[in-house]
Amino acid sequence: MTETGSTVPRRQLGRYLRELRQQSGMTIAEVSRRIDRGATTVQRLETGQADRIRLGDIESLCRVLGADETETAALKGLAQQGNAKSWWHEYGDLIPANFDVYMGLESAASALSSFQELVPGLAQIPEYARVLIRTVHPNEPDGEISRRVEMRMRRQVLITRRAQPVKLDVILDESALCRVIGHPKIMVKQLRHLADLSTHTNITVRVLPFSAGIPLGELTGPFTILDFGDQAREPFEPSVVYSERFTGAMYFDDSDNIDHYRAAHDTLRRVALDEAKSRDLLRQRAREHQHEH
Repeated sequence: MTETGSTVPRRQLGRYLRELRQQSGMTIAEVSRRIDRGATTVQRLETGQADRIRLGDIESLCRVLGADETETAALKGLAQQGNAKSWWHEYGDLIPANFDVYMGLESAASALSSFQELVPGLAQIPEYARVLIRTVHPNEPDGEISRRVEMRMRRQVLITRRAQPVKLDVILDESALCRVIGHPKIMVKQLRHLADLSTHTNITVRVLPFSAGIPLGELTGPFTILDFGDQAREPFEPSVVYSERFTGAMYFDDSDNIDHYRAAHDTLRRVALDEAKSRDLLRQRAREHQHEH
């Protein structure tokens, strides 16, 4: 943790700049020549290590790399948000609402440990995702809703790919099994899908039953701890906690907060049902939903 605050916005900015440059086929040297800056400056921006970020440099990079209007606004927004101790990303604030900041982090992670009150996006079926997305965006045209659903489905390759799939360790509140999203038919299909996914060696699903009460003495809300592969590599990429709220998301990368959330996840894990009992309960609830329609 540096004195300049949260590294998350800077790392995300670097990730997107690197992807844009790779898509363009240009080297760091070529890009730095075109924006009249040193190669070291561009490299530090791409690795999230730049202490001082000039908005003019970001605008120039976006122009040279062919970023669209939304991407340019988002990257400028990330550049302006790198100095808070913990980073509160308010939806639609400096960063356009239709730019998904979290997705870039998720795609770089090697392991995700979370507590959820809804089936997580990586495990959702299209019908379940569509109901939720349509509810959040009631005025969007159907084409835009379909695009968002498709994007969510594409993200699922992270946990299903053969080569180095992301490890997913989910503790799911029992309320997610009971609450009907859309229609009981959707719930039958969704819960069966989740039970099947939980048989994969890289995916763990444990249900936190109602009988466990409030194990931490207070409600945490949903959260995800993201870990990033080889901790010995340079530049070191520290773990991040992502905690979503109704109007935005909080990102923590300081060790105190990460330790606090890991301890919470460990406690919830201990009192949750084991994997086999969780799978049985998922299938039992699916059968109950089947009788509702």
